[in-house]
Amino acid sequence: MTTTTPAPAAGVPVGPGLSMFDPIFIGIDEFGQPVYIDVIYRNILIAGEPGGGKSGLVNNICGHGALCDNTRLVLFDAKLVELGPWRDLADAFIGPDIDQGIDVLRRLLVVATNRYTWLLANRRRKLAEGDGMSVIVTIIDELAMYSTVLGTKAQQEEFSSLLRGLVSLGRACGMPVVAATQRPSWDIIPASLRDLFGYRAAFRCTSLNSSNIILGQGWAEQGYTASDISPTNQGAAYLLAEGGVPRRIKAAYLTDTDIYNIADYAAWIRRPGGNTVPTGNPTDWEAVA
Repeated sequence: MTTTTPAPAAGVPVGPGLSMFDPIFIGIDEFGQPVYIDVIYRNILIAGEPGGGKSGLVNNICGHGALCDNTRLVLFDAKLVELGPWRDLADAFIGPDIDQGIDVLRRLLVVATNRYTWLLANRRRKLAEGDGMSVIVTIIDELAMYSTVLGTKAQQEEFSSLLRGLVSLGRACGMPVVAATQRPSWDIIPASLRDLFGYRAAFRCTSLNSSNIILGQGWAEQGYTASDISPTNQGAAYLLAEGGVPRRIKAAYLTDTDIYNIADYAAWIRRPGGNTVPTGNPTDWEAVA
């Protein structure tokens, strides 16, 4: 005998019900165990040589954010195609335009300041999930384009300064930053910027020094160097968390088809009148849009 369950009288929320406050699955460790990260209060720096698998990790995080309730995406992609699949979901999608990038970073810093004013008024030091304020995730793929290639020297320095400010402030007010580059050098990732990222993922590098630039000085000399990752082992990296020791991981891989399918589904559940459309808030992005 079969039974059927009647449809509920109220509407059923459509979507996986994820939150940016949930741990994000990014792959497995060297023992085959799942690896999760909490980007919301830490930020993450991702770097390594071209073809090492950085975009896989970036798209894992971007996909999680796209499927999350009450989450906004701000995407920087000078090449257009790495984060392009998510562009219709983003509040702002910045291509090879450093003026637009600077303008957006300024607006984000105003939002961050507004949020800290709200936290102070409510006798708080950190945003919590129950506050109902949207999470604004800023993702930059190829940091070097904005800090050394596009625009004038003055514009590049302003972009880098504004980014450093956002990484510093965003940590506690629900505005995490994900930054990726294939040029791990001191001019792209100065220690003053690197040390603001609680998570650092070093994909294959060509030298001990490049690995240290990502993870921090001295790790390569202790045996934790991304230069020993095989060129054929794409997606392998050393992941360093705050106060921890680098661990070998393998980032989960999404094909182009997977990425576009997730992006299309995320766009569908975020449609007007849906259940996961980001809510407005007087201290949110709309305040300075």
